[in-house]
Amino acid sequence: MVHLDDNDIRMLTETGTHVAHCPTSNAKLASGVARVPDLLNAGVNVGLGTDDAPGNNTNDLMQEMKLAGIIHNAISYDPTLVPAETVLELATINEAKAMGFGEPIGSLKVGKMADFVAVDMRKVNLMPYYSPVSAVVYSATGGDVSTVVVNGKMVIEKRKLLTMDEEEIWKEGDKRGHEVTQHAGLTEKLKPRGPVL
Repeated sequence: MVHLDDNDIRMLTETGTHVAHCPTSNAKLASGVARVPDLLNAGVNVGLGTDDAPGNNTNDLMQEMKLAGIIHNAISYDPTLVPAETVLELATINEAKAMGFGEPIGSLKVGKMADFVAVDMRKVNLMPYYSPVSAVVYSATGGDVSTVVVNGKMVIEKRKLLTMDEEEIWKEGDKRGHEVTQHAGLTEKLKPRGPVL
């Protein structure tokens, strides 16, 4: 949704279409910048995504929030277009709505599933802060998440994955990634341009 005209936005509004905003992937691949402020003003539900690993690298939704909050400022010269509170809504309640789960997830309320993350704010990169929302959106990364709860079940505690062997997963992923690269004939093309120590 990076090449929209006013008529496209009107059609999205009329049809109730949801939009996934993936600013890191769009920037890395030089795809363009989505008209998120215009979409939101038109009543389009915009969620936040990371797109795929090659187009994003980290798939860190916390980092995605930061870029979603600042990329429009650089174009508009207006730092108020997409405030931190709106960005947090893109990543939570709006995203839940876009996936069709607006009732059971997306916010913390009695009767909803207990899906949430806890960020350890006692870190130098997060201090000082005056607004917890701004600190999470503009300063935190996935590495600052200390706890993850899904449907009331703790899956990460003190940054340790409880449900799977994390080292086994990343080793397998690394192995498979290299196999795919080799099979596609891209091993030489993906080598670093300069010497690596």
